Amino acid sequence: MASTNTNGKSRALTISRLGLARRDYDVADLRLADKGKQRILWTEGQMPVLARLREQFEKEKPLKGIRVGACLHVTCETAVLLLTLKAAGAEPACCASNPLSTQDDVAASLVRDFGIPVFAIRGEDRDTYYAHLAAVLKRNPQLTFDDGADLVSLLHTEFSAQAENVMASMEETTTGVTRLRALEKEGALRIPVVAVNDAVTKYLFDNRYGTGQSTLDGIVRATGILLAGTTVVVAGYGWCGRGVATRARGMGANVIVTEVEPVRALEAAMDGFRVMRMTEAARVGDVFITVTGDKHVLTPSHFALMKDGAILANSGHFDVEIDVAGLAKMAQKVETDIAPNVDCYHLPNGRRIYLLGKGRLVNLACAEGHPAQVMDMSFATQALVARWVAKSDKKLAVKVHEVPSEIEKRVATLKLEAMGIKIDHLSSEQKRYLSSWQLGT
Repeated sequence: MASTNTNGKSRALTISRLGLARRDYDVADLRLADKGKQRILWTEGQMPVLARLREQFEKEKPLKGIRVGACLHVTCETAVLLLTLKAAGAEPACCASNPLSTQDDVAASLVRDFGIPVFAIRGEDRDTYYAHLAAVLKRNPQLTFDDGADLVSLLHTEFSAQAENVMASMEETTTGVTRLRALEKEGALRIPVVAVNDAVTKYLFDNRYGTGQSTLDGIVRATGILLAGTTVVVAGYGWCGRGVATRARGMGANVIVTEVEPVRALEAAMDGFRVMRMTEAARVGDVFITVTGDKHVLTPSHFALMKDGAILANSGHFDVEIDVAGLAKMAQKVETDIAPNVDCYHLPNGRRIYLLGKGRLVNLACAEGHPAQVMDMSFATQALVARWVAKSDKKLAVKVHEVPSEIEKRVATLKLEAMGIKIDHLSSEQKRYLSSWQLGT
């Protein structure tokens, strides 16, 4: 593959010195690299945990010579992770995990300035998306990083002959872990997988605080809407839904939660949110945000009930939570990009519904994704898991593994140190008390 644009002889020579031929990358425009490099360097300063790990990795080289294939959102934060892996001695290559999440300037800089093969173009079509996945797998990676399990899925089908060469895959999302556990349940899983998404240092912070803030950021950037006084319907009350609902309420919105799981619905009610069925919420909501990980949460039966001017946004991994095809089929007219990343669907009843980011991840399609400070923890967990896998005395069993607790504690400790926070420690007496059954009343 070749990039769609080049930027003169001097930059071609720079790429050559970095060991890349034109077929080793596919990005939108290398001329964007200057801006991308500035943004990567700025983001590095917001990710102190990864910075500390990089210093350690540069000395130890725990991933020396290991080929890494990453299918992640190609953003500034991901760039810092890739540079950390490269400092550890790895040979990383990256493709996008979402057609609308790529930051083209970052992709260009990773290629031109850091010699990392990247296959990602914002707005790429489905065929290009899968061609980019294949380009990474053709490098025969020994470790993979995945965000949604698309790379691993392809590794189990078209590239199944390579599975035996993979030490493990690290999965970053709830959706991806769900897919991989289904694969394991069917007895079809062929490689060890580490459920990084299920790490406390990931879901308690990335899913809750990261998704909560970045989702609303994307909606506000796309629409300019005032959230105060607006009725926001949040579909799903997992960790992402909790974050979105809490942040929306904090900005003055009237928040309604819809759920299918009784315990979560009860929790939402006791957290002070109105809980109801989507058929009821559809009639009163101004903004609808899906964060369930399931398909067709919003369907034509709901669209028909919505107010004129209702806004639809998805913050689940895939673009299936809102039935976009069903919305298009029932619309009399569709106006695309009436504002950046905003499409208007005119319904037969005369009402208009606005869809953000084509139904894809609104925080990345319409904004910059999670703040670097929260991705610092998620990606630090990823990096330490990669080292753990590479340094393991024996090959991991073919199953879905949890992140070791010592890695969780290491990441949390480093983050606290970076924030200048000191905590107490148990005394010997307290440790004995907590480990004994003999001491009571």
